[in-house]
Amino acid sequence: MVVSFFSTHDFDKVYFDRFNKHHDIRYFETALTEQTAELAKGSQAVCCFVNDKITEGVVQQLSKNGVKLIALRSAGYNNVDLEAAKAQDLPIVRVPAYSPHAVAEHAMALILTLNRKTHKAYNRVREGNFSLERLIGFDIYGKTVGVVGTGKIGETFCRLLKGFGCKIVAFDVVENKALITEGVSFLPLKDVLAQSDIISLHCPLNDKTKHLINADSLKSIKQGAMLINTGRGGLIDTVAVIDALKSGQLGYLGIDVYEQEENLFFRDFSESVIQDDVILRLMSFPNVLVTAHQAFFTEEALSQIAQITLQNISDFEDGKALVNVVK
Repeated sequence: MVVSFFSTHDFDKVYFDRFNKHHDIRYFETALTEQTAELAKGSQAVCCFVNDKITEGVVQQLSKNGVKLIALRSAGYNNVDLEAAKAQDLPIVRVPAYSPHAVAEHAMALILTLNRKTHKAYNRVREGNFSLERLIGFDIYGKTVGVVGTGKIGETFCRLLKGFGCKIVAFDVVENKALITEGVSFLPLKDVLAQSDIISLHCPLNDKTKHLINADSLKSIKQGAMLINTGRGGLIDTVAVIDALKSGQLGYLGIDVYEQEENLFFRDFSESVIQDDVILRLMSFPNVLVTAHQAFFTEEALSQIAQITLQNISDFEDGKALVNVVK
């Protein structure tokens, strides 16, 4: 099958070329838009990433060009107009689970780095500054951690927390029975926010979760709490979070995702002037840590993403049931 591969990075080529045995993959560095959808002409499938915006116009253009399948190399699908795809009879397949440990461990890395300020200590020592001033942290042991979303990643994250001796409270629309048996308490979201010293977001982005963390919900959190987001940027209202950081209501922020990340992440702006004033304001805080959507970025996760995506495409080509289809 001919596959047009959008938003290509070098690491994509390495892993997809390693595992591809059957398909003709045509790599494009550009994102998938209405203007670039024409590049998919002659392809039976397109392969897209988290920041490709698959709007109604894109779907119609793809269908017009003969595309029969949209393969997402990601778990989330909030960037796809599902109704438009259904109208054009374009199935969408995804990678629902790829090494949940990768994302869960990155969330823990953000917590540890923000708390113990290892990023600042590293830079100090390299400059010959061995002072401990302003590097004080706190014991994670015994702290209450709120986990919002207890799917595969949230569940894995909870188990990591148990090794640190944390008290874990959680919120999800469907309570995870396995975690309940392991001592995790499920509470209403407001109570989770109010009780937690650290809050970590692991839920999908949809109409109900967009700006889950906003000006009102931030009033419920324990003053000085830490907020971690490795889910989707739209889960938090960034402007409201900035206000909470300024007032001291929010003590720390660690994010691997950002609302407007499609204009920034996966690109090098080191020799440019960044035009996004919101991200620049965030980066100016000493108690904020930003990574550029790298939580998934492990050998194991990249291998699974490539293998599952290629299997999804092969299943479609062979007329098999699509086990990872978005319904």
